Amino acid sequence: MIRINELRLPLNHPEEALRPAIVARLGIPDTQLQSFTVFKRSYDARKKTAMVLIYSIDCEVENEAAVLHRLQGDAHVKPSPDTSYKFVGHAPADFYAGERPRPVVIGFGPCGIFAALILAQMGLRPIVLERGKQVRERTKDTWGLWRQSELNPESNVQFGEGGAGTFSDGKLYSQISDPRFLTRKVLTEFVKAGAPEEILYVSKPHIGTFRLVSMVIKIRAEIERLGGEIRFQQKVTDLLIEPDAQGVQHVRGVTLESGEQLRADHVVVALGHSARDTFTMLHERGVYMEAKPFSIGYRIEHPQSIIDKARFGPNAGHPILGAADYKLVHHASNGRSVYSFCMCPGGTVVAATSEPNRVVTNGMSQYSRAERNANAGIVVGISPEDYRQDGKKDGSLVNPLDGLAFQRFWESRAFELGEGDYRAPAALVGDFIKRQRSTMLGAVEPSYKPGVTMTDLQQKGRGSLPEYALDAIREALPAFERQIRGFSMNDAVLTGVETRTSSPLRITRGKDYQSLNVRGLYPAGEGAGYAGGIMSAGVDGIEVAEALGQALLAEQ
Repeated sequence: MIRINELRLPLNHPEEALRPAIVARLGIPDTQLQSFTVFKRSYDARKKTAMVLIYSIDCEVENEAAVLHRLQGDAHVKPSPDTSYKFVGHAPADFYAGERPRPVVIGFGPCGIFAALILAQMGLRPIVLERGKQVRERTKDTWGLWRQSELNPESNVQFGEGGAGTFSDGKLYSQISDPRFLTRKVLTEFVKAGAPEEILYVSKPHIGTFRLVSMVIKIRAEIERLGGEIRFQQKVTDLLIEPDAQGVQHVRGVTLESGEQLRADHVVVALGHSARDTFTMLHERGVYMEAKPFSIGYRIEHPQSIIDKARFGPNAGHPILGAADYKLVHHASNGRSVYSFCMCPGGTVVAATSEPNRVVTNGMSQYSRAERNANAGIVVGISPEDYRQDGKKDGSLVNPLDGLAFQRFWESRAFELGEGDYRAPAALVGDFIKRQRSTMLGAVEPSYKPGVTMTDLQQKGRGSLPEYALDAIREALPAFERQIRGFSMNDAVLTGVETRTSSPLRITRGKDYQSLNVRGLYPAGEGAGYAGGIMSAGVDGIEVAEALGQALLAEQ
């Protein structure tokens, strides 16, 4: 196979124009092109009146070696790489004939799902412990918060089958380094579970919440078919750790909320970024972890039509382009970085708290991305020194749990400013820039449910974020206007607060993917500080499963 990169065609080219373009690029007669598939399709929107599509194409041709030799100086024509997934090993049929304990995966979000799937495909029959409910029951509980202001702390946007990614835009792209094409493995499994095949080749694939629900159910069924076991409403409350003869700590099992103890010598900790009680338990058990940077801010909403026009000009609404997204960053004069996060075209702002009397926002889109508003997080980067609780300024290590206390403080403040019932505090962008209270909505109707309370997000002594964050965001909004016309429009809405952009701590691991000080414990995914989003979490789950599988198979 031959891979052609950077094959450019006009946005409105007819489908049949692709084959002649391939033939011309390779300089071969049409009869020599046996077949071709689109590996990737993206677009270049820099010239809005002359937008082009950019293809990567895999081709089968006659005399492949001769064609490659003739074009060996062309950086965009090379042999197609092998993107197929290769397992690191497989368990023999009698692997569990004795008393060998099965590996345990804690959490069934994207990371836990792919860790369990790979282990099951290797014949290692994992046991998955998920504190929340099955995804369809969880969906009902989540809608209970959105529609009736009733929170279930164990079944919500954060906890339950599918993890936080289930109630998101369903983005399936990442900027992680991927030399082994593990993202391709993730996408392939999603297609097998019912995702549209276009996610294999479009540049920014997404699937949306409703499709994710059915896909998660099918992947769960596949894990179970291969001998895995998924247990719902099984919260892990303790970790059993024992030293060996040399004093090295080893994991030996877990304790569940019911009091049941489950023996395990290999445990994947695939927590989401909101499993605060489990983080606390692991810290108390002495598992090494450290504080890390994260970001805080608001959700901003504009009419999607404004974003489409700014990004695509006269091509706004083109079916191939769909709803436009954006990615923005501003370095404020106070030294803070402000950037857009988890942009959701044609989506909604959702209530994402997992604790009573706190307000947290996030964004979500369906596959169609057809809602009237665009939304994104506008967040400010913070460091452990910003949120340390002991007041020290001596450069000493920050308690890794301090970030949790910081998040809780601002989420509780948001609940107070929203005036109860999980309503979120909100303000018009124009009022926010002018430092004044918002009393009524303008042209943009906020999508957050259970609803918003218009207020002053910057009121003295009761501000919704730290002063440095407020100052940085206030400066960034007009700066973003220079990149997207209409971004700082008076009637755009800011809804607060967004505090769970990523985990506030890292459960540090070594090159073998095991905890630095507890053998057999495999921190993984977003909650452990090693991923951000569905794709990177899925890839991390695969890599952790491979490391665990190799260690387990070596014990035969």
